[in-house]
Amino acid sequence: MPFAPVLRAEWIKIRTLRSLVGGLAAILLATTVFSALAAADADRSDPLYSVFFGVSLGQIAAIAFGTTAVSAEFRGGALRLTLSAVPDRRRWFAAKATAIALPVLAVGLLTGLVTLLVGKSVLGTSGPAWSEGLRGAVGCALHLTLMALFAAGLAAVLRSGVATLSVLIPFLLTVSFVIGDLSAGVADFLPDRAGQVALHSAWDGPLGPWSGLAVTALWSAAALVAGAWTLDRRDA
Repeated sequence: MPFAPVLRAEWIKIRTLRSLVGGLAAILLATTVFSALAAADADRSDPLYSVFFGVSLGQIAAIAFGTTAVSAEFRGGALRLTLSAVPDRRRWFAAKATAIALPVLAVGLLTGLVTLLVGKSVLGTSGPAWSEGLRGAVGCALHLTLMALFAAGLAAVLRSGVATLSVLIPFLLTVSFVIGDLSAGVADFLPDRAGQVALHSAWDGPLGPWSGLAVTALWSAAALVAGAWTLDRRDA
C-alpha cells in the first residue's frame, strides 16, 4: 500500500480517539496556563523563559499523546489487524510517526503563539522582544513535537503505554533535575533540557537554541529507529 493512504488511515485513528484529541488540547492548556502563572510571578531575569515556563509541563501532555497513539496498537490485537492491511512495518511506523508529528507541530505552533501573546500581556514592557519571542514560539513547537516522537519511539520498544509513561514522567519530573544539580554539563544533553535551551533569552551551557533542538532531535531519531527495529523483529 502506498504511503499516502497509510498516513490517511493513521490520521483517522488519531482524530477519532477522544483520548488523543484531549491530549492535543492538554498541550495547549497546560503550556498556556502554567506559563501565564509563571510570568505573573517572574523575576524578569530571563523574560523569554518566564513566558514559556509552562512548556516544562506541556511536554508531559505531548509525551502522553505520542505514547498513547502508539501503545493503542498493542491492545486487543489491533496491530495484527493493522499489519494485515499494511504488511510493510517500517512504512506503517513512518506513517504513524508522521501522523503524530504533524498535529503536535500544528498545536505546538498555536501554543507557542498564544503563550507568547499571553506572556507579553502579563509582563508588559519587561517581556521579550518580538523577534526573540517568535524564536521561542517556534522552539516551543519543535520541542513539543520532538518529545512526542521520542515517546512514540520508546512506546514501540516497550509495547506498553503504562511502561513508557512510568519511565518518562519520573525522568522528566525528578531524574533530569537531579542530574542537572549534580552535573550541569551532562544534563544539558538530556532530551528535555536540550530542547528547552531555545526558550531561554541566554544560556551559559555549551548548546545554543538550534543546537539544543538538534540534540533533542537526535534522541527522538534514535528512539524511532529503535522502535522500528523492534517492530521488525517481534511478533505482532
